[in-house]
Amino acid sequence: MLTLETSVEEIFGVGEFAKKQLAKLGIETIKDLLWYFPWRYDDWSQVAMIKSLRLGQEAVIEAKIISVSSEYSPRKRISIVKAVLQDKSGEIEAVWYNQPFLKTTLRQGDQWYFFGKTSFFNRQMTLVSPLYERQAQILAVYHESARLSSKYFRRIVKIALSANGQIQEFLPEEILQKYNLFDLREAIRNIHFPESLRVAQEAKSRLGFNELFLLSLSLFLKRSQTNKQKSRVCKIDNRILKSFVSNLPFVLTNSQKKSAWQIILDMRKIKPMNRLLQGDVGSGKTVVALFGAIACIEADYQSAWIAPTEILACQHFATAKKLLGRKYRVALLTSAFAFLKAKKISKLKLKEKLKNGEIDLIIGTHALLSDDVKIPKLNFLIIDEQHRFGVKQRAKLLKNGKQGVHFLSMTATPIPRTLTLTLYGDLDVSRLTEKPEGRKQIITQYAAKNKRSQVYEFIKKQIADGRQVFVICPLIEEAENTASANLFDMDRKSVIKEYKKLSQEIFPKYKIAMLHGKMKSNEKQKIMDNFKKNKIQILVSTAVVEVGIDVANASIMMIEGADRFGLAQLHQFRGRVGRAEHQSYCFLFSEIFSAKINERLRAMEREQDGFRLAEIDLKMRGPGSLAGIQQSGMPDLKMASLFDTILVSRARQAAQEIIAQGIDNFPALQYQLKFFDNVSHLE
Repeated sequence: MLTLETSVEEIFGVGEFAKKQLAKLGIETIKDLLWYFPWRYDDWSQVAMIKSLRLGQEAVIEAKIISVSSEYSPRKRISIVKAVLQDKSGEIEAVWYNQPFLKTTLRQGDQWYFFGKTSFFNRQMTLVSPLYERQAQILAVYHESARLSSKYFRRIVKIALSANGQIQEFLPEEILQKYNLFDLREAIRNIHFPESLRVAQEAKSRLGFNELFLLSLSLFLKRSQTNKQKSRVCKIDNRILKSFVSNLPFVLTNSQKKSAWQIILDMRKIKPMNRLLQGDVGSGKTVVALFGAIACIEADYQSAWIAPTEILACQHFATAKKLLGRKYRVALLTSAFAFLKAKKISKLKLKEKLKNGEIDLIIGTHALLSDDVKIPKLNFLIIDEQHRFGVKQRAKLLKNGKQGVHFLSMTATPIPRTLTLTLYGDLDVSRLTEKPEGRKQIITQYAAKNKRSQVYEFIKKQIADGRQVFVICPLIEEAENTASANLFDMDRKSVIKEYKKLSQEIFPKYKIAMLHGKMKSNEKQKIMDNFKKNKIQILVSTAVVEVGIDVANASIMMIEGADRFGLAQLHQFRGRVGRAEHQSYCFLFSEIFSAKINERLRAMEREQDGFRLAEIDLKMRGPGSLAGIQQSGMPDLKMASLFDTILVSRARQAAQEIIAQGIDNFPALQYQLKFFDNVSHLE
């Protein structure tokens, strides 16, 4: 008998290899498998006739296989299986890539249902890599690995559902009835095997409600606990602040002044500050955070600043050194190196100085979370892009403080106003609404393929004027020849291939480098340093440059495969340029075309405001969308329920009702909330 804690290897058909593949997805037990939700559904219940199909249409057909053949393409290095399919209205050819086994699976004379999209291939309309099933139904589609298909997931989930009756409902009956929600067991069954898309949506709503309800409840409780804490007051002479402002090499915007003053006032209180500093890319969050660090240091305490990447930590360190001058002891600690002011020192020596109170501001990455990092006088903690750090990680740093530590979270993620309370309900919010003086709007163009040569010529002129260029690609390497690859994926731009093309064919006279996440830390840092010094004119990179990289001389952002990125991520990329007085440009290229892609990328042309783009994205997705969140930086709730503003409101209201009655009256809910806090990366 299967239980929720039974290992997945007990399921018939899960051998050692599949067990390892499932473990990579975080699936080790039956419960893990049941909570591995589909990200969309294929509706096979609406069958179309072959004669009615149009180019670019997704459809299901019921057809007889007239013939099957296979061949190998040496040029593409892929195998191709072709089948001629026939129904009462006509015939159509289907093609599959790198799935040679289909030659024996799909036999002449067999009747199947085929689901796919029509494309133009070999001068005729063709079904490209269609899925095939014996029955027409609503089929769950899971995020697949190269080795585990959705069909495989559906088979093992069906077996795992025998343990569904052991799932314990944790929501009070009054909440279920008031908000018309599925029972949890019913929701789990219907999210995997719905009778209709309407039922799938109801199951998704219940599971999305779980996430938002627990998140809201957790934030309400955290805020209540914070209000009971006491902190060490940080009073600072206003003359010191005025001196710092007068020595800045730029003029603060009004919203920077307002936000900095809010931080100063918070830190003068006996209650610890808990504030979110939210600002669009290039709005100047770093200098605002330094006001809090100065207040803390002048009160004879220490500050810590944790960033999600080494590149960003190094950049914050360089900025802090430049703006704070020699008066304050600023240090950097990452897994690769350690610096105190401008001098490189051993990590052991730096940790010793930190422990002895000889460092005023420590900036670093996850390395600051090590057990041997002690900050005895910590009284101000800054976390950049806080959703990238777990609850336990943040708590670990806060434990350095003997009393409640003043806390500032910073984010450039353009979260719609309707969602801010849900994601950061335990924090007060400061917003930077202006760009620094002298910044020009970035000219953005969704460029057609035939404009590529013109863009290359424009890049040459910009480099001749002394400017630099970012080129972003969605992949590190070319798509591997797996069963999931198709002919069109072969054209996806990769960093390695594009680097070779640009350096050897397009721009052989210029210094070009590539940057991606698989490179060693010191290698990445050396490349970024050389790029900042203009020793590199063109940097070909993955999304590793998405957050916070500041190269004032860069004036062009060229994004390949722009259709692969969400609007928020595209806006983050664009924000890497336009950080000085030079006119900057962003060129968007897409290898595929659709009306939806066109609408999204045209929005990038029109809008410069990240928060406005977030609102557009919200409208385009629609609150009932079953698709997963693709925006970089957005906290990942499995059911994408953050965009369902009605559900957000109901979940918050239900959480407030529980708080009013007392959480102690609901032991099952308390247990579930504790589990949620332990695994959630939302704070």
